[in-house]
Amino acid sequence: MTKKNTAILTVLIAILIDQISKIYVKTHFTLGEEVVVFANWFKIHFTENNGMAWGFEFGGRAGKLFLTLFRLIAVSGIVYWLIQSIKKNIHSGVIIAISLILAGAVGNIIDSVFYGVIFDSSHGQIATLFADIPYGELFHGKVVDMLYFPIYEGESFTFFNAIFNGADSWITIGVALLFIYNKYAFPKESEA
Repeated sequence: MTKKNTAILTVLIAILIDQISKIYVKTHFTLGEEVVVFANWFKIHFTENNGMAWGFEFGGRAGKLFLTLFRLIAVSGIVYWLIQSIKKNIHSGVIIAISLILAGAVGNIIDSVFYGVIFDSSHGQIATLFADIPYGELFHGKVVDMLYFPIYEGESFTFFNAIFNGADSWITIGVALLFIYNKYAFPKESEA
C-alpha cells in the first residue's frame, strides 16, 4: 500500500469511528447519562462542550466561532504537512501520526460546525439526528465527549477525570507517534 493510500485510509477510518461513536451516544444517551463498561474505571459518560480542552470556554459565541475558524486554518496546515511528508517519502509511522492528528481535528470540527444544525437538544432527552428544530446554528455546535477512565475515585479526588472522544484519542496517539518517530518527523539538517 502506498503512503498516500495509508494516509487516506487512516484518516477515513479514524473519522468514521469517531463520528459513529458520537452519533450513537448522542442518539442513545441523555446528557449526563453514564454506563459502566469495565470494573468502574472505564465508563461511557455523555457530555458536551463548546470545543476547547476540558470544556474551557472564552469569548461566548464570537470565541466559539474564532475557535472553529482557527481549527479550519490549522487543518489546512496539517494537510499541507501530510502532503509534503508523503512527497518526501517520510517514514510510514510519521504518515500515520499526521493522519491521526488530521482525523482528530476534522472529527471535532464536524461536531463544531454541523451538530448544532442536525441535532436537537440532549438535555433531559435523547437527541434526534436531522431534527426539525435543531439546538444551534452552523459553526456553533457542541463537541460530544464520552470516554471516561476514572482510575481512582475518592470522596474529594478523582484520578484522571477527563472525559474525551475518539477524535481527542487520535490526536493524542498521533502526537505520541511523533515523539516515537521524531528523528523521521523532524530530521536534523546534515552538517556540511
